[in-house]
Formats: sequence, C-alpha cells, structure tokens
Amino acid sequence: MTSPLFKILRQLDEAKIHYFIERHQPDTVNITATVVGQRIEITVFEDDRVWISRFIGHEGIKDEDALHKIIEQTRLDNELTEQARDKT
Repeated sequence: MTSPLFKILRQLDEAKIHYFIERHQPDTVNITATVVGQRIEITVFEDDRVWISRFIGHEGIKDEDALHKIIEQTRLDNELTEQARDKT
C-alpha cells in the first residue's frame, strides 16, 4: 500500500506541477504546489490524514510599490492584533 504522501507526489510529478516540501512539525510533511493563479498547501500527517488549503488569485504583474503596500498593511495588521491581545 502506497502512502498518501507518495501518491500526491506522484500525481504532482505526472502533472508537471512545481512543488516544494517542508517540515514544520515532527508528525507532518508540508507540500506547497503552485499552478497559474493558485497556491495549494498540502499537509500530510503521520497517520495518513491529508489537509488541503487552496489560495486563488490573479497573476497580474505589479510594480515594487505594490510590495511595499502589502508589507505596510501586514505590519499594521500585526500591530493591531498585538494591541488587541495586550488589552485582554
């Protein structure tokens, strides 16, 4: 019996879908696959459970200013989250 991890990797390879593999916890393997307009995060657990998160967006090209806006908005969001946490 083939594990879900190797089944998923084989499917991605056969479809020629770019992916990378990471480990953040001792009981999981994370696969991040990218296709046009999507990022797919796949978590395979030691007990063979599989979780999928799918992020859909457009592939429009932005200039460097867009990156600065994203970073600034994220920084502000993080500050607000920390302030809310400090109040509790």
